[in-house]
Amino acid sequence: MTPKNGEELTREIARLAESKKGVEIISIDLQKISLIADYFVLITGNNERQVDAIVRAIKEGLGGKSIEPTRIEGEKGSRWVLMDYGDVIVHVFHREAREYYQLEKLWADAPQLELLS
Repeated sequence: MTPKNGEELTREIARLAESKKGVEIISIDLQKISLIADYFVLITGNNERQVDAIVRAIKEGLGGKSIEPTRIEGEKGSRWVLMDYGDVIVHVFHREAREYYQLEKLWADAPQLELLS
């Protein structure tokens, strides 16, 4: 199934991240409060290797559906990798970086999209 909108894309990204044991996966719904994107997806990996695996799974999983990011930042250090899919911006964090930057607090007024059961 190819995602048809930002919400479906967000759910597919969460599924791909979970397949590589990504944790603390949340999506912040920005549709009514920001022009940056419709959704942020925040994912934590426990180490650099796991962050790399999560990023690779998302790239390959979506690439197989002809969905490519417009850009990716931070892949070399694997502490905070940003993947820009237009309506959806993915943040894959090393645990320490996630705790330090706390994007959830910055966007605390935004609703979260329920993702995984």
